[in-house]
Formats: sequence, structure tokens, C-alpha cells
Amino acid sequence: MHRALRLFFLALLLPATLFAKTRPSKQYTIEQFITTVAVGGASFSPNEKEILFSSDETGIRNVYSIPVTGGKARALTASTTDTTSAISYFPKDTRFLYTRDQGGNELHHLYVRQKDGSERDLTPGEKLKAMFGGWSGDKKSFFVSTNERDPKFFDAYRYDTDSYERTMIFKNEAGLDIEGVSPDGQWVVVSKPLSTADNDLFIHSIARNETKKISEHTGQAEFSASDFDPQSKYLLFTTNEGSEFKRLRRYDLATGKTSDVEAAEWDIFGSGFSEKGRYRATRINDDARTVVKLYDTKSGKQVPLPKLPNGNINFVLFSPSENLMAMYVDADRAPSNLYVHDFKSGKTTRLTDTLSKEIDPEDLVDAQVVRFKSFDGMVIPGVLYKPHQANAGAKAPAIVMVHGGPGGQARLGYKYSAQYLANHGYVVLDINNRGSSGYGKTFYVADDRKHGAEPLWDCVEARKYLSSLPYVDGSRVAIMGGSYGGYMVAAALAFKPEVFDVGVDIFGVTNWVRTLQNIPPWWESGRKALYDEIGNPETELERLKATSPVFHADKIRKPLIVIQGKNDPRVLKAESDDLVEAVRKNGVPVEYVVFDDEGHGFTKKKNQIVAYAAILEFLNKNMPAPAAAPAATN
Repeated sequence: MHRALRLFFLALLLPATLFAKTRPSKQYTIEQFITTVAVGGASFSPNEKEILFSSDETGIRNVYSIPVTGGKARALTASTTDTTSAISYFPKDTRFLYTRDQGGNELHHLYVRQKDGSERDLTPGEKLKAMFGGWSGDKKSFFVSTNERDPKFFDAYRYDTDSYERTMIFKNEAGLDIEGVSPDGQWVVVSKPLSTADNDLFIHSIARNETKKISEHTGQAEFSASDFDPQSKYLLFTTNEGSEFKRLRRYDLATGKTSDVEAAEWDIFGSGFSEKGRYRATRINDDARTVVKLYDTKSGKQVPLPKLPNGNINFVLFSPSENLMAMYVDADRAPSNLYVHDFKSGKTTRLTDTLSKEIDPEDLVDAQVVRFKSFDGMVIPGVLYKPHQANAGAKAPAIVMVHGGPGGQARLGYKYSAQYLANHGYVVLDINNRGSSGYGKTFYVADDRKHGAEPLWDCVEARKYLSSLPYVDGSRVAIMGGSYGGYMVAAALAFKPEVFDVGVDIFGVTNWVRTLQNIPPWWESGRKALYDEIGNPETELERLKATSPVFHADKIRKPLIVIQGKNDPRVLKAESDDLVEAVRKNGVPVEYVVFDDEGHGFTKKKNQIVAYAAILEFLNKNMPAPAAAPAATN
């Protein structure tokens, strides 16, 4: 969790799209954009003829299976109220595991669909959260972590594959995060957050009931488990100890020796093995793109990847026989699709076609990584979306879009919210303000204890950058974001009230005191890290009030729209209630949209339609884009 809370110097570049030939762009409704299907997760069936995955084709995420050779997907669950996500087929039969929460409250339980079609909750109880931890090497058991014993801490259990009887294998009494269990079931890898950019990694021997630190270091450094090898001889992990970027290292479980395995010029996300160990796949965060490198573990040589559309390979999974490889691939104008590659035949098959049939991908835009200098000379990267219809003769309004986190990252790849707004004439700069991940350790910690100041000032400079582009109307610039990005919206309107023309706040933090006092119990391991980065509500009350927009809402003078989920466990609805009430007292126009069946992020298509239709209407009313081609019709 704590990692989720978290430049290269290049000269200022004007985007190449400035010189590209403009294309008439047909405009699409939000309903047409939302008809696009979101897919995720994958598991091969025991006979390797089907793949289990998740899809929101019906309007809410459910579990499906699809033949590896292509064909129509078959629905295996049919929830109409709660998000249901595919986890895994059982190794030897048609049973499968999946998770589901209740109305977005993030209290996911682990379920099994039995051979007869009945459902069984493997983690029953109130107010608990469960996470699947993988299968044992012999497939006779699987691992699960839950916080049922203590809401603040997750314990690890081994479940019998046939009887579902379970045994606790790791009792967590030290505020640790469970990161994995070895295939032989003898080792548990756990971590302890020290700050949002510093943690320790430990190996726990189940047989000896001993826990050993394997991350001795000085200064700030991150350590994250990647994968155990199939024989449970060593652990792969990433770390940026002694460097700006994360490299891949190996810890020998027998000798305790650590050695380097792989490095790149950017962060390595992680690396994992195929089931028998023939292949190893490494994912690299290459300047907001995901690059995958595939290796033959015997020869150590890199294996050529199959020919795929230009974009990101965001997921790799090998079949048990290692003859097949499943991948999710997306691009700026193409949402994520599931592919299967057959190593023997060399054939690659796309199994899904997720973009709405009513949208011509040529009407969407290619995003581009751009950079600009901020107030202090720090180079700030971002992802820019330029509408087809924007040009020097028809300047477009613009939006500074701020990601969540604070340690998230704006990335290349399909992003329907940005494409929808660009399609309707808005230039969008998805900013990676200081504190974003992916650009080195120094950049990542540059926002610590500076929230509401330097990171916000990067957004102010982003407006100046946008105004310098010949196709942008610098007199009409909005700021928009969700979660921490929503905080930046409220902070911008309160602390820099004359900079942005309107704000779009999507479940944003407005009161750090309340947020930090009410963090979900299952985030307990990262509480200190949050306090260290943002502030301690027990000892720094005045400081937190000074950086909380709700206490300065009297300064907000620009129109605002706020979107909130009633069941949000991270940013409580009271946060948005208070901001809306305070701003309305100023006589400032505020629109407020609340969803009773959503949490932190909107998973139901019907709600996504309402939210983004309201956002576009709000923008069009307060800083309209130039007239363009009429909206497409069915």
C-alpha cells in the first residue's frame, strides 16, 4: 500500500503533434466511450483450452472464460450489484476462485465456484478483507491472507485444495505486509514500511518460526518481492538501494547471499517465472511505458516477443505446460485486450475486442510524453493529449489532470477519461508532478511534507506550459483529478485561487486531519509512513489544517464540481460534504454528484456515464471548447 502512495533532465520539447496533419474528428457520447469493455486477470484452465478473466461487458465486472483459440466468452458469474474479479482456476478441475466486495467498500472476500455451480465464501465474516497468495508447487494447497484476527494486520493461511481446511502459517504481530509464499510452502516474504520511500524486507522460515531481515541498508531504499523460483531456492526482489532506479536482485534462501540479476535505465517493476522455470519475464517502467523482456532461464538469452500492436504489455502469464503465454496489451487508442501466444506454432491470437464498435480509433488521439521546467528548474514530465480539431486558428481550452497517490504515475496507454475530453476539444496534460513514481528516488521523495506547496506549484507551471502551446487558449485552463489528484484540485482553488478557471474534484482529500485519523484499518502497516510524508494528526494538527483545503474554502472563487462515492473507505464522503457546503457559502457555483453504490473509484458503467457526462457538461458551461463535428449517433 505504501508504495501506492508514492527527472530525467531534458530540454523543453514542443510536441511533435503540433506539426502533424490535423484530422476531422467525430465526437462521441460518454455512453459510446463507456461501451468499451474493461478486462483483466487471467488463469489457464487445467487442460489449457480456456482462460479465466474479468470483464465489465454487462456494466459491472464479472468472471468469464474464453477459448485460447478465440471465440465467444462465456459468463461464469452474474452479479448485478458488486464487482466480481477472476482469480484462478483450480489446478485439476473446473472450480475457480474469485473475489467480491460490497458496494465498493474494498472488503473483498475470496470465493470458490464449486463443480456443481454453487458458491462458497472461503473467508466468511464481517468487516474483513482477504487476498489470494498463490498455489503451492504441488497444487495440493493455496495461500490466502486475511485480517480477520485483527483488522489492522494480515495473517497468512494455507488452504487444502480439496477440503478447504486451513492452517495459519504466519501470524502477523509486527505490522508487516505479506508479499508472497514460496512454492514449497516453507517461506513467507514480508516487508515493513519505514516511510513511503523506505522499507525493510524479511524472510520468515515457517519450519523454524524465524524471521530474518534481508534488506540491511542505510538511507532511504525500497525493497519489493517479485517471485520465488519454482524450486524455492531463491527469491527475486527489486530495490533502489544505492541507486536512483530499482534493479532486480536475488536472495539465496540456503546461504543468505544476495546478488544482482538485472538492471535497466528505469525502474524494474518486477520479474516472474513460468511454472516450471523455463521462462522469466521482466517488466520495466520505461518513461511511462511498460517494456517486457522475456528470458530463457537455461541459456540466459533473451527470447523475442511475439509481434503485437505497438503499446504496453501490462501482464504476462504462462500456461502450466509453458507452451502458451497470455498477455494484456493496450495502446493510446486501443484499450487493453487479451492475447495468447503459442510458443510451438508461433501463432498469436487476440481473444478480446474491447473498444466500442461505435468508435473509430482514428478519431482518438496518440498521447505523447512531454517535459517542462517548473518554478525551481526541476523538469516535470507529463502525458499530453492534443485534440484533432485544436490548432492555432481554433485554440482549445486545456485541463491539467493530476493522478492519485500521491506516488502514482501518469502513463501512456488507453485512458478513456482523457480520450473522451480530448475528443470533445479539450487539451489534456496528465501531469507527473514531483512525488510521482517512475522517475527516480530523488524525484519520488521531492514532495514529502510539501503537499499543498511545491507539487501544487508544478501544476501552476503546467498551466504556463500549456499556455505556451500555439493551439491552447491560455485563458481557459481547468484542473482535474481523483483521490490525491482531487486534493490537488481543491488545494489549487484554495491556495492559488486565481490560477485555474474551474476545478473537477473526484473523491479528493479535503481534510488531512480527518483522512489520516480514519485510514482503513487494513492500512495500519503504512500508517507511520503516511504520517512521515504528510503529517501526524496527533502532533501536527495546525500544519495539517494549513494544508487542508476545507479550512481555506473561503478563498475558493472558481466554479467546482465534486464527484463522490458514498461507501468510500479511504476518502470519506464527509470530506466532500464539508467542502461543498463551505464553497457554497461563498456563493460560488458548485455541482455535487454522489453515488450510493460506489467506493473509491467508480466500477459500474452506469455511474461512470453519469459522472463523466456531468463533468463534460460542467466544463462546456464554464469554459467551452470550440465548435467541432457533431456527436456520433448510433
